[in-house]
Amino acid sequence: MTERRTDAVAAAVLVVCWSSGFVGAELATEDAPVSTVLAWRTALAAVLLGGWALARGERVARRSLVRQACLGLLVQAVYLGGVFAAAGAGVSAGTSALVAALQPLLVASLAGPLLGERTDRRQRAGLALGAAGVALVVAGDLGAGGAAAVAFLLPVVALLGLSAGTVLERRWAPSESLVVSLALQSGVAALVFGAVAGTRGELAPPPDTTFWTAMVWLVLLSTVGGYGSYLVVVRRSGATTASTLLYLTPPATALWAWAMFGQLPGPTALPGVLVCAVGMALALRRGAGARAGRARVTGHAR
Repeated sequence: MTERRTDAVAAAVLVVCWSSGFVGAELATEDAPVSTVLAWRTALAAVLLGGWALARGERVARRSLVRQACLGLLVQAVYLGGVFAAAGAGVSAGTSALVAALQPLLVASLAGPLLGERTDRRQRAGLALGAAGVALVVAGDLGAGGAAAVAFLLPVVALLGLSAGTVLERRWAPSESLVVSLALQSGVAALVFGAVAGTRGELAPPPDTTFWTAMVWLVLLSTVGGYGSYLVVVRRSGATTASTLLYLTPPATALWAWAMFGQLPGPTALPGVLVCAVGMALALRRGAGARAGRARVTGHAR
């Protein structure tokens, strides 16, 4: 498989699997509190991936443990915790999705000075178009719910966590395998969510099969597939590219919701998808700045 085809496959898996998390969350939270879902999702992922890493005889340096712990706190604990807490506080999914759509713009602004991943006018226009497309896709859901004003800070915190973790992942260029990285990050998140669930008396899982089916979905598709492919794209193509691909997750989530729950997208969904597609085509154009950034990070890793 050529390098370009590998990148394309990783990008497609990222969009499909990342968006699957919203469906899995809806399935899992039907009969269980959010803290229970997050605690078991991350714990099962840590056990599965940790066992796989041990079977392969992989070892991790102490410095790497600290770095992976930081990444786990930012990319999983802060991001997932913020998104789910916002939903629990009454912030609509559309509003959270719109806030999350700012992530590529934020990462692109940080990736230039910190990583050397420069963007030109065409790419910046694409990023702005992508954000506008996401706004159209989720327009019907905006403003729904009766959340307190302070609750709207929660998706912002989630946005900052994922953005910071993405930039640090690229800058540190970890030498650990994907399996080890995911296992350690999931383990750290499991400690955080397990402590929260235990404090609330919500650690015990429900006995019904729907919850465990949702756990399989979340662990394999959303964590291993979603976070795994996200790390692959960050490491291979850069922080800006990985973040930009997230513009396609609201349309993909709408397809998941239609196929599994019969939820029809709003009238602005199709125009939003088209705008997203145009923005993606502009933003993902590889230029000299992106190649320079990639070479710089590769050299830094060595």
